[in-house]
Amino acid sequence: SSPPLVAQLPHHLPTAMAMTFGDQVPYGDPNWYTESYTSPYYNASHAEWRKRCREFVEEEIAPYVGDWEAARAIPREVYQKAGKAGLLPCVVGPNGYEYAHCAAPEKFDYFHELIFVDELARGSASGGVLWGLVEGLQIGLPPVLNFGSEEMKKRVAPGCLSGDKTICLAITEPWAGSDVANIRTTATRKGDKFILSGEKKWITNGIFADYFTVACRTGGPGMKGISMLLVEKTMPGISCKKMDCQGVHSSGTTYIEFNEVEVPVTNLIGEENGGFGVIMKNFNHERWGFVVQANRFARVLLEESFKYANKRSTFGKKLIEHPVIRWKLAEMARQVEGTHHWLENITYQMCNMPKDDAMTKLGGVTALMKAHSSKVMEFCAREASQVFGGNSYTKTGLGSKVERLYRDVRAYAIPGGSEEILLDLSVRQAMKSKF
Repeated sequence: SSPPLVAQLPHHLPTAMAMTFGDQVPYGDPNWYTESYTSPYYNASHAEWRKRCREFVEEEIAPYVGDWEAARAIPREVYQKAGKAGLLPCVVGPNGYEYAHCAAPEKFDYFHELIFVDELARGSASGGVLWGLVEGLQIGLPPVLNFGSEEMKKRVAPGCLSGDKTICLAITEPWAGSDVANIRTTATRKGDKFILSGEKKWITNGIFADYFTVACRTGGPGMKGISMLLVEKTMPGISCKKMDCQGVHSSGTTYIEFNEVEVPVTNLIGEENGGFGVIMKNFNHERWGFVVQANRFARVLLEESFKYANKRSTFGKKLIEHPVIRWKLAEMARQVEGTHHWLENITYQMCNMPKDDAMTKLGGVTALMKAHSSKVMEFCAREASQVFGGNSYTKTGLGSKVERLYRDVRAYAIPGGSEEILLDLSVRQAMKSKF
């Protein structure tokens, strides 16, 4: 089993680094952003990384979100800027910087990834922009890094981590979402090639991806007949069509058809018919990432509501002076804060628990946390809409963030395992524990 990624507690912020950061809107940031709070999870490297992330997001992302949402795409140079800034490699796990042309932050761990994704969610207030920039990388590249050959890693990873290339994960099909074991896309072995045929649907970043990490059937029915292949867009027989979805507009959600695509056997990721294990190893990290995103979006909705309630007046007084509005803010705050503390605890386990243990012991609780976080986001989206009233129903103006995030809710409640599937999984996993 692998050694811990970071040192054991305590490794808290030194007094010199425990300073106020951000706008200090009540509950608008995690509490370690406030000078009077201390945390056992963060050190000086995290504080410096937080500053670096926020400056990049506020300068290179936040001013352009509306334009990218309207265009339903993010310019390629934005990926390259994020790569040059040394930010992209942090989203693929502890070995991302091994293949990047930049140095990792000092004492790099999963809390650095949490901070970057959290800050990106805060600054964009858009699931589409966040997914468009990092989601394909976050879920598509780890199978290559964890199971690919050294030649494959060196060929693919540097370009993806620099922002010069993009990658996506292609598992979901028109007839198989959470039911991964029953995918129908096939790859038939013919000499030194696989002949890949089938369809994939709702694939994030697919329309502009250079690489596809594809789940396909190389053997019999069920999970034991699945393999993972690295497919390159330049291979003949690939057709991509952008899908028009309810939300996450700039993420490039795609319908993909593979029509007898010839894929070299050397592009096999892991063992033939061992792809289900590759997929499962990736799920905890993917779902953890969804929690980071969903809870910061919920926090954005809370922050926007808090600020608006202090501006808007009805019946001769500020909204914040109405008890029912304070109740709404409190209901949002208790759920956002509780989820974030849970997230930090699980992140600490990810840093310190041996990887093989984490894959099984954190599976159920991560599934439960992911389902909880999307429910919190949905609650906050509804309550923020009620606070903003008509302004939450327009795509521009005071309530634009609320309107956009309301549409993005389903993109967190369904992908990565629907709430229903994950809630059931969490209990089934708990039943395997000894009492």
